[in-house]
Amino acid sequence: MAEQWSRVRARLQAEVGDVEYRTWLKQLIFSGVTGDEVTVILPTRFLRDWVNKEYGELITALWQTENPAIRRVEFRTAAASRAAAPNLAEPATAPAAVAAIARPDSAAPLDQRFTFETFVVGKPNEFAYACARRVAEAPNTAGFNPLFLYGGVGLGKTHLMHAIAWEISSRTRGGKPVSVAYMSAEKFMYRFINALRSQSTLEFKNELRSVDVLMIDDLQFLIGKDNTQEEFFHTFNALVDAGKQIVISADKSPSDLSGLEDRLRTRLGCGMVADLHATTFELRYSILEAKAQRAGVEVPPKVIEFLARKITSNNRELEGALNRLVAHANLFNRHLTMETAHEVLHDVLKAHDRKVSIQEIQKRVCEHFNIRIAEMSSARRARNIARPRQVAMYLAKQLTSKSLPDIGRHFGDRDHTTVMHAVSRVTELIGTDAAFAEDVDLLRRMLET
Repeated sequence: MAEQWSRVRARLQAEVGDVEYRTWLKQLIFSGVTGDEVTVILPTRFLRDWVNKEYGELITALWQTENPAIRRVEFRTAAASRAAAPNLAEPATAPAAVAAIARPDSAAPLDQRFTFETFVVGKPNEFAYACARRVAEAPNTAGFNPLFLYGGVGLGKTHLMHAIAWEISSRTRGGKPVSVAYMSAEKFMYRFINALRSQSTLEFKNELRSVDVLMIDDLQFLIGKDNTQEEFFHTFNALVDAGKQIVISADKSPSDLSGLEDRLRTRLGCGMVADLHATTFELRYSILEAKAQRAGVEVPPKVIEFLARKITSNNRELEGALNRLVAHANLFNRHLTMETAHEVLHDVLKAHDRKVSIQEIQKRVCEHFNIRIAEMSSARRARNIARPRQVAMYLAKQLTSKSLPDIGRHFGDRDHTTVMHAVSRVTELIGTDAAFAEDVDLLRRMLET
């Protein structure tokens, strides 16, 4: 059921978009199943009522798609459910986030999608991938303990963490399965606090320090939690001294995690530190292509290229956009086209639209055609000057929200009818002159990237 809930959340996020998901749905907590009814917890009555009203039918439909036995989803507040379920897990920070101890004989908390085989490697992440592979194949290798992975949201840290856990969990040591404890830093803190309250800290310490590999995701969550940092520091030392492997992920490098104790920052940086850079167009294209192939969906190359150029923030949002597009096409039995992409992903694309200025367009066009920037506003009508000027006007109309009179004012106070003529002429030439069309397309790509 936990795996089903993880997939429901992922599809829900893909369906409504990241902004809407973060605003209303991120705090959903799966409580359990009774018969054919799923119970989901929300922190407040207002949020419960809003989600039930606006998203209840969608969430129910997604559950039924995942598990036909489900007939109803019950939304409750945390307070109303505490007596029946006092040990609810905290909300996941991402569709595939893990917030529980995972051992070799209990792989359910690990996302089956996140393996080394499904990780798409490119320049921005190849070093981190190689380090993760090395640790997975030979834990506690000199110089690789701890392994510290860092990078921005949605660049693949959690994927690599899961992949390492899957690989190591399949191995044995001394005839026994290798034990792996994998949790978020937030879960580490909750378990520590609960141990203090229940006076079971010794049990908590022994449980963590008995594992072969400790993996902590999103370490930045411990910033400002001094007591939890103290406990983590002692756990860290005990495991390393015992020859056990530690793998950590965070959004910044150890040296940049201000708020951590100096001694902990030093220990974290004493092993292998590997970062995952922002994705390139080539890597984003490969990720989308691989995801489409795994899903058995045929996505036109132009659509993949369009998404890879437009959505540059992180892989999670990129894949979410593709999921949303594919789901829409399947639900309405439509082909995946550029028109469909624009229609279905209008909100996502709007959020990622790069703001291009007319001055930037003029500068780029002048560089491309090797003319002076002053010629954009001059009265010269020679073809080698007039044609680039028309291209710049055309691109200004296509890539900015400026009106025709506004555009004309940037080109020597020309009338709006001059801009209209330029747009019409360039559009005509694009349809009849392949070399010219390639030039304009290249300029557009350079400005949009």
